[in-house]
Amino acid sequence: METLVERCAGLDVHKDTVVACVRVTTGGDVVEKLHTFGTTTSELLALADWLAQWKVTLVAMEATGVYWKPVYYVLEDRFGCWLLNARHMHNVPGRKTDAADAAWIAELTAHGLVTASFVPPEPIRQLRNLTRYRKAQIDERGREAQRLDKVLQDAGIKLSSVASDILGVSGRAMLRGLVEGTRDPEVLSELARTSLRKKIPALREALTGRFSDHHALIVGEILAKLDYLDEAIGRLSEEIDRVITPFAHQRDLLTTAVGVDRRTAEGLIAEIGVNMSVFGSAGRLASWAGRCPGQYESAGKSRSGRTRKGNKWLTTYLHDAAMAASRSKNTYANAQFHRIASRRGYAKAIGALEHSLLVAVYYMIDRDQPYRELGADYFTRRRPGQRAQHLVHELTALGYLVTTPATT
Repeated sequence: METLVERCAGLDVHKDTVVACVRVTTGGDVVEKLHTFGTTTSELLALADWLAQWKVTLVAMEATGVYWKPVYYVLEDRFGCWLLNARHMHNVPGRKTDAADAAWIAELTAHGLVTASFVPPEPIRQLRNLTRYRKAQIDERGREAQRLDKVLQDAGIKLSSVASDILGVSGRAMLRGLVEGTRDPEVLSELARTSLRKKIPALREALTGRFSDHHALIVGEILAKLDYLDEAIGRLSEEIDRVITPFAHQRDLLTTAVGVDRRTAEGLIAEIGVNMSVFGSAGRLASWAGRCPGQYESAGKSRSGRTRKGNKWLTTYLHDAAMAASRSKNTYANAQFHRIASRRGYAKAIGALEHSLLVAVYYMIDRDQPYRELGADYFTRRRPGQRAQHLVHELTALGYLVTTPATT
């Protein structure tokens, strides 16, 4: 088999150790050298020096949890580094040792039998850490708000049945009153503000319950945690605004797409970056993200291929954008959603919207162009004859005699 990389190394990465195998091909001779290092910074620097002594040009490692990150980050400035998909690294059965795994990785890399996974550059990695943590805090805030309503339901307080947002100004005032010891529904309902004052009679009924001291303790802790999460989300958003400054133009481009708000645009950039050449095409990006059907063919027959698992954070942002786009008015996205949902169901329609949005994101960044709305009548304009035939068929089914210019 042809050797494409003469001096490469394979790393079998674990939490506390890294087994390195250097593979050097000279003519027809192959030399392999093994060494085990720790994962502290000083040990990783020693690993880098050892690889440099062997004049290694390419280092490959398997994506193992988060343990590959410190290894990759120390080596990336001195060597070409490849992060490999674990699914592509199956070794021969019965040869499972750390040393054998490292040698196997080196051999596959030398012969060009594996491809590198996408690892974003340092500025995008910083942005990714921030947006992912902010998303986690936003999700935690949502869960805490649900816990709050559960405690209120346990106490017989039906505030959420009257107020659309129990954490709004009026809802917060009533909850603080309950925590501070006020139990009189008349007094609590008078804390309502603006439009909610029209519902004071309903509020009196909703605020009549069995709210006790232990409920007050739990609700007070939940409100304190919600306040902390709001402050944390605000601080993270400020830092994201600072870090994303070099990519502000791309972020603003993405917000022109239907369903994509500022936070979603920041998340999309954090997950895929702004250099689309690393993917090569919109189709490859969709495949990498797991937003297109899989392919499975055997004995000349194409069978149902499951959609592969992709970046879960990217999937979340695309799903949020697709949900918003499906509810938009007079847009191509809304027309596409209803066209597919009527035939294949809600989930398939949302999946198709996610794919369309990701393809649009690719071309917007690659071509440096804003989103171009095709319009709600795009499918009719694309095939007017097909639409006409459909309408004729419907009228005929209702008993009408339809004469078209083509048949006269």
